[in-house]
Amino acid sequence: MSQKLSDLLLALERDAVLETVKGRLGTNEDPLRVLEDCRSGMTLVGERFQRGDFFLAELILSAEIFKDAAAIIEPRLSRARADHSRGRVLVGTLMGDIHDLGKNILITLLRAHGFEVKDLGVDVPPSVAVEKVKESKAHFVGFSALITTAFPNMKQAVTLLQEAGLRGRVKVMIGGGVTTPEVRDYVGADFQTTDAMEGVAYCLKTTGGK
Repeated sequence: MSQKLSDLLLALERDAVLETVKGRLGTNEDPLRVLEDCRSGMTLVGERFQRGDFFLAELILSAEIFKDAAAIIEPRLSRARADHSRGRVLVGTLMGDIHDLGKNILITLLRAHGFEVKDLGVDVPPSVAVEKVKESKAHFVGFSALITTAFPNMKQAVTLLQEAGLRGRVKVMIGGGVTTPEVRDYVGADFQTTDAMEGVAYCLKTTGGK
């Protein structure tokens, strides 16, 4: 384990990443710290992708490695979670976009911090997302985007939430590399970020957690 976990993920060394994760958990290290190192690796991957040093194939591979690592870490997170749910969160990628990397990272981090999270999936029609908010009585709903074609559907989802009388009880979050504060205002969301951990911090602050 001479090489940092984040660097191994950046190098797309799947077997080494999983071996390192298992090894660190085997020493009873805090699973949240192990997860954070994986997230840091994904941040580095994202930076290389934005610079053009990585292509879509590398991005997809890194996402699969992160997903495999998270599957090992998540069962150990129960020790770090609160006894009661901090809140209910729905997270999905709306119609017009099928990317799920950022969404999956956010879901894993939220669960690690004690939130009850339902994954809506990708290419979700706005009406379906709103219906799920109604059914679940969610406190937060997060929409992820990696391409701009999802923006109008984000806006439509917020409009439908308003028309259904649900907007006042749910915080709307948007995230993804193409989102900006201006997009947040266009959509009518409460919060925007390009960093999944910032999304977790927002949820914690809103619910009175740390």
